[in-house]
Amino acid sequence: MAFSTKKQFIAGVTCPKCSLLDKIQAFSTDGVDYRECISCGFLDEMRVYSAPRELETRVNADAAAEANKISAVKLMDPQG
Repeated sequence: MAFSTKKQFIAGVTCPKCSLLDKIQAFSTDGVDYRECISCGFLDEMRVYSAPRELETRVNADAAAEANKISAVKLMDPQG
């Protein structure tokens, strides 16, 4: 359950039936999330099966993998 039982508008969402912007409300009833258009009456159950995958960044990257990374080294002659 991601939403409360109180109906709340979702900004920037377009209704899939009437294509009007900012007319969708989200709410939860008995642990099931719904979206509803106040303009045309469209009602749909929202089903989210898994959490989105977190993007790999240097902050959450594995430090051990970074330490074992092999890189090429270029040697330069200081006199020439």
